[in-house]
This record gives sequence, structure tokens and C-alpha cells, in this order.
Amino acid sequence: MTPSPTTLRALPPHRLLAVAAALALAGGPVEAQTTAPAQPAVPASEATASRETVSSCPLGAFHCPPRPESFALCRPNALLEFYDPALPRDPTLRESSDTAVDAAHVDSSNRAIYRLSGNVRIERADQLLRADRVDYNDTTTDYDAQGNVRYQEAGELLSADHLRGNNQANHGVAENVRYQLLQSRGNGTAARGELLDAQHSRYNQVTYSTCDVGHHLWEVRAKKLKIDKATGVGTAHGATMRFANVPFLYLPYFTFPIDNRRKSGFLYPTFGSSNRSGTMFSIPYYLNLAPNYDATLEPRIYTQRGTLLAGEFRYLLPGSAGQFNAEYLPNDHGEDLNGGSSTKGRDRWLLKVGDNTHLIGPWSFATSINRASDRNYVRDFGNDLYTSSVGTLASSAYIGGGGNWWNASFGADSYQNVDPYLPDTVVQYKRWPRATLGLDLPLTHWLDFGAQTEAVAFRKDGVVEGDRLDLYPYFAADFRGAAWFVRPKLAYRYTAYQLDSGYQRYGYGGLLVTNQVSPFDKRSPSRALPIASLDTGLIFDRSTSLFGKTYTQTLEPRLYYLYVPYRQQDDLPLFDTNRMSFDYWQLFAPNQFSGADRQMNANDLTAALTTRLLDDDGVERLSASIGQIHYFAPQRVQLPNGPVTTAAPTDWTRSDYVAQLGVQLNDRWRLNSQYQWSPNTRQTDLGSLELQRRIGADGIFNFSYRFRRNLVEQYDASAIYPISERWRLLGRWVYSVRDQRTVEALAGVEYDSCCVAVRVVGRHYVVSSGPITERGNSNNAVMFELIFKGLGAFNGQTEDVLRRGILGYQ
Repeated sequence: MTPSPTTLRALPPHRLLAVAAALALAGGPVEAQTTAPAQPAVPASEATASRETVSSCPLGAFHCPPRPESFALCRPNALLEFYDPALPRDPTLRESSDTAVDAAHVDSSNRAIYRLSGNVRIERADQLLRADRVDYNDTTTDYDAQGNVRYQEAGELLSADHLRGNNQANHGVAENVRYQLLQSRGNGTAARGELLDAQHSRYNQVTYSTCDVGHHLWEVRAKKLKIDKATGVGTAHGATMRFANVPFLYLPYFTFPIDNRRKSGFLYPTFGSSNRSGTMFSIPYYLNLAPNYDATLEPRIYTQRGTLLAGEFRYLLPGSAGQFNAEYLPNDHGEDLNGGSSTKGRDRWLLKVGDNTHLIGPWSFATSINRASDRNYVRDFGNDLYTSSVGTLASSAYIGGGGNWWNASFGADSYQNVDPYLPDTVVQYKRWPRATLGLDLPLTHWLDFGAQTEAVAFRKDGVVEGDRLDLYPYFAADFRGAAWFVRPKLAYRYTAYQLDSGYQRYGYGGLLVTNQVSPFDKRSPSRALPIASLDTGLIFDRSTSLFGKTYTQTLEPRLYYLYVPYRQQDDLPLFDTNRMSFDYWQLFAPNQFSGADRQMNANDLTAALTTRLLDDDGVERLSASIGQIHYFAPQRVQLPNGPVTTAAPTDWTRSDYVAQLGVQLNDRWRLNSQYQWSPNTRQTDLGSLELQRRIGADGIFNFSYRFRRNLVEQYDASAIYPISERWRLLGRWVYSVRDQRTVEALAGVEYDSCCVAVRVVGRHYVVSSGPITERGNSNNAVMFELIFKGLGAFNGQTEDVLRRGILGYQ
């Protein structure tokens, strides 16, 4: 043989020693995280070095999606030293590519055996195998690679001291293995790796981490590891998880999924604490019962309450999907902290059921059931401000359907009081049952006929009960041009009641009348009246400039006339009606009351003016509006201010001036403001200011002030301040001027590194609307979260709290 390097081409493709790829852990714990093999692969370390900064959540968004997992802080090109960046990255080229073999020496004196030595290089498309020596038996397909064995393909890197096996039997053994998964950043070592067949492999003394090669801040070590691709299950023996080389979790035996298939097993444990229930620890167990349904069991231990078992069952059937949640705590050990009924020694529970099922044609059934054993349950076991501050649990079940011009529903609603400080009388009426029918039928291109119809039976202990029918048909026209619109509408509203026996004992403020008889003695009261409106407007525009940028400015005057004749309605009960908060959109509403129990009288004219600035892309950068209603007749329909008496009508001729302003001249900051001033009382009725400012790519500042006369006055400030590339400070403070106390205070810190992120957050928050002096009215909590990138979060509970508490958090 010649001593010069030799090149052989067109060997059968299957004879390339690609079996080395199967010995890596890509088929192991993280296979589900790799990209599809048909896609050209880019090494994760290279991708993070060149990737663009993740776009921030748009200013003003109430719910920002979680920020994608980032490895931007990892070392650029932190790859195993033998990585060849010139190698193609498209695995789809393998079948159509020749195999090139280069070696300093080739011995083929035995026609069945190839002996290659000296810088052996076997390459096909994205696959490359290098070694000091390779022996290959063309008859038996046995192979033996020795000395500095290195294998590379689009998805992984692998090195070993010795690699031997049989291609046809899909069997191979590698000694002293190092591996790296290029698409999911996983890397580690194994003392020995063995491919038993195409579906099964096993490893000894194996490690795994997503940190930089040679710099493992966290690492999973296992004495033995078995991979079964047929079932999608990996089995580890003697596994230890280490952080900063300190073991903190040991599992003598556990199984885990290796692909997208679900797998039964334990989830990460969580822990927390509260003033009312003490320290909590839980470790959920996931049950993969079938491809279309699963369950999770979560035992929790509360040091002040006892042991609670929570469970979740989810299902997905043809035409049906739903979820069932239940919690049960026997023999509560805790003391009552609010002076109300004691829960000590009682069995306590929570039930939640949700289902959506298609029935036939356009019809479907939807239900949501939420019930608790007592009024303290949500406050005692809620794990954040948003859960523990819930005052009512709503349940409903409806059959509904719809088409192009109609929609209908039939069902029921029920409510449960879960606020220990408020009496049950504050809970809404049960709507038992309720039916609706909506129509919107176009008659011509400018004229529509529509109707809103509702029939409800209202049920509630200790107050007047009865049935109500509300019919609301209308004709609506729409005439418009490029710079104008005229929208007349004519409607008729008929509302009728059938009250239950004993109605004479109640005042229609909803309360029992003591020592007297209610003056409202009609068992079947009704109300009928027409409603007419005319909505008109003009739209002018011009080109203008501001701060060196060109904009299109609009000027939009609008007049809205509403006529509703007065009908005496004091003899109508109040089942689901309240006065709605007055705001800009109320200037153009046909009724100031929610529900059908009251229809305001009106002979009103609203005048409003809006101006906007639109940039060259049509994005609205500024919007300012002001408006007021002029009353030609007094507001005579009012809500009762006592069990029987009614509130006096207003004799005002003008409503509040209502103004609103929204400004966002660029993507770095935005401002929204509302203001209402009453010319009748010469007082401010409402004022609000919201300011949001982006700080760098990962920071944000929010400030808001909210005032509504005699109801609320609050300051709310929150911020995410990036100190460096790795550190961020978090904070929020909400202060109630009326109550003279802090509603919520939050402070925390985030640390981000290549493969680990840490959050520590401390919170103080009010959990109920009870008296300030009540013990247990507020709660203190400290939350800790440790995130292992590519593996999950330990004790993950802080992200939802931060995303809902700090506007713009990601």
C-alpha cells in the first residue's frame, strides 16, 4: 500500500459508522427538545452568540408571554474541541451523498476487511467520523474504531476512546464517552455506553447538564441509565442532582420521558408559607392514564392545618374536553383567625369542574362548577393575592349555539360567598334557569333588524324572588361616507315580571320590610317603552409634524342624541341591576344601568370631540377625547336608597366633563389618563394616570394613580430594574389613601446565568376587605424559585405572581 493519504468514494451509505450517533444521549432524556431532523441544525452555542435580543412585550399589554429560555450568557462557541464548523448542517443530504474515506494507510488485502489507520476521516453530508484506526468487516458489518474517536453530525458531537460493534445488528459499545447535543445544549459524559439494538441502550456513570462544556453549575449524575425508545421511557438508578457540585436531591430509582410522549412520575416539589396555614410542602405525581386523559395527584402538608390531598383530572374526547379539580383536607387543625365561625375539626374541600362538549350541529354544552366547603377556604389555602382575594365563586351550565345571524343559550348560574367578612346577602341572585336569544339580521346593505331577548328565574333566600322576561327588538341603519357617518336606531323594550308568593313582605331595594307591608302590591309588574337614538360624526384629517416626524392628524366631532320616555319603575324589583361606572363610553350608551330592571329615561344630546395622530404606518400614536351630555329632561329613574323609598331624581342639566388621553410616540414609553369633572358639584369625580417606561431591553417602570370620589384613591408603582446583564431588581408598592395602608408591597431579585436562573421575592399583601385591625387580614410570604434551564424550575411559583403584579414583566 502507498504511504500517501488515500481517498475512497461511493462506499454503500449504510457502511458509514453512523452507529456512533445512537450511543449519545440524544436519544435519552432530552430527545423531545431537539429540532426535527429534516431541518439544518445550528449549534446552540453558535445560535445564542448570534441571536437577536428577544423582543419585549408591547407596552400596555396586560398579559405578557413568558420569555423564551435564553442561553445568551453562555460562552460563545463553547463546543467540544473537535467541532468542525465547515461541515454541512443539513441531514436530509445523507441519502443522496457519497461517502468519502481518507486515511494515511489503507489495507484491503483481505477483500472482506478494510483496515484504515493514520488520521482516518470518514465523511458523508453532515456526518463525520475521525479516529486513529478503524477496522471494518464488509461481510459481517463488524467495526472497531480505536484511538481518539470523534463523531459529528448535525445534531450532536461524540468522542470516545474505543468504539466497536456491528452495523447490521445495531449493536455497539463505546468507552469513556463525551457527548454534546448541538440543538438542545445538553452535554455530559459516560464511562461506558452500549447500544443493545435500534431501540434500546444503556449507560454507566453518566452525567447530563445544559451548562457550558467543562463548566457545569448544575449536573445530573446517574450510576446506571437505560433508554427504551420503543416505549419512550428512560430509567435511572442511583441518580443525584448537584448544584455548584453540592448534591441536593437523590433518587435511588426513577423513570422519565425521553420524547414528547407523556410519562407517569413525580413532578418538581413546591413549598411556601402563609400566616393562616403555616408552611406548605407538596410533591405532585403525574399519571399518564391514556393518550386522551391524564391526572395529577398532589398531597400537601400544611403545618398549621394538616394534610390536604389535591387532584386534577383532564380529558379530551371526540367533541368534548374538560377538567376536574378537587381538594380535600380532613379534620382541620387550624384556629380561626377572623373572629367568625371556627373551621377547627371540620372537613374542608374545594371542587372545580369545567367541560365543553359539542352536542349536534351548532349546539354545544359548557359548564363551570366552583364550590368550597366554607367561606374561609379560598383565603386559607389561596397561594397568592389574586386567588385569596376572590369574594365569590361562580358556577354555570349552559347549552348554547349560534349562526350567522342568531345566537341562543339556555342554562343556569349560581354563586357562593367566599368572603368571610361579608354577609351572604351580598351574593348575586341565582339565575335558575336563564334563556337568551339574540338576532342580527341584515335586511339591506344599510338596514339591520335585531333583538336581544332574555328570560330568567331569580332565586335567593331572604329577598323577593320571581321571573323576568326582557324583550329588546330594534331596527338599526348605517349610512356612511369617507368622512362622515349617520347611524339612526329605533328600539322597543318590554320587561315583565312574575313574582313569587310573599312578595308583599319585601321592599324592592331587595330587603325584608319589618313591621310594615311593602307599598308595591303588584305581583306581575311590567314596563314598556321605545328607545330612539341618532349617532352622527365627521372625520377630518391633515398632515402635520411633531418632534421632526410627520403624522396624519384627525379631528372627529361626534353628536349622539338619545330619547327614552320616562316610565315609573319603583314597583320593579332589583334582581341583577346596578348603576354602571360613568366613563367616556357611557356618553354613547342607551342605559346607565346594567341588567334589565331599570331603563333610564333620556332626552339627551352628547357632544364629543376626538383627535388622533397616526404615523406613516397607520399606527395611532396619540388619541385625545373630551365629551359631555346635555340633559333636556331630569334623570328621574334612580335606584332605591332604602328598603322602600326611592332616590330623588337629579335636576342636573349637564353631565361630567369626560376627558381621556393616550400617548405613545415611540416604543419606549406610553401614557394614559382619564379625568372627570362635575360642573354640578364643582368637584373631581374621577382621575387616573398611567405611565409606563421601558428601561433597556429587560427593564420597565410603571406608575399609576387612581381616584374615584368616595370609593378609591390608590397609588401603584412597580419596576424591573436591570443592574447588569445578569441581575435584575423587582419591586411593587400599592398604597390606599382612603384606608391609609399598604395594599401590597413586593421586593425581589433575579439572577440569570448561562444555565441557571434564580428568583427570590418577598411579599406583604392584603387578602380580604375586612377591618384593618382584624388579625389575619394581611399575609406575608417569601417565594424562592431555582430554574435549571433545559430541565425545568424547582419550586416554580413566582413567575405568575410577577407577571400579574408587574405590568410588562417577562
